[in-house]
Amino acid sequence: MTHDVSQWLTEIKALRQQLAEAQQDREQAYTSAANWQRLYETEAQQRRQEAARTRQTIADLTQELQQLKGTLPLEEGIPTDASAIQAEVEKLQTVTALQQKLLEALTERDRLAQALKLEQANHAQTRKGLTTALGDAIDMLSKEKG
Repeated sequence: MTHDVSQWLTEIKALRQQLAEAQQDREQAYTSAANWQRLYETEAQQRRQEAARTRQTIADLTQELQQLKGTLPLEEGIPTDASAIQAEVEKLQTVTALQQKLLEALTERDRLAQALKLEQANHAQTRKGLTTALGDAIDMLSKEKG
């Protein structure tokens, strides 16, 4: 009888140890998942800020290009300042200078558009990786609970 009790006590002790280890693993998984979520949110915020800056730069360049072309649309009911556009065009003494300025603006616009596409692709890849890691952590937690 004493042997049965000591066997049960040994088994209870082993089960308690397994439970403590499982709880520690669970806490580590929760910590890891929280860390991955924080990293994902930080990365997403940075990407949103970069995208906003890039959109603003593209808008500025588009406006400058429209000014150079002389086709600036009306904004908020205020007519285009034709004299300002004329003064900018007069600074460019030759057609070649105007063409060069236009070429620079178009080149910069294309470069920024390409940079935006690259940033969007990088963001998508980062999001995919972080989502996968977060999913793995959640699966690990689910298996521990099950």
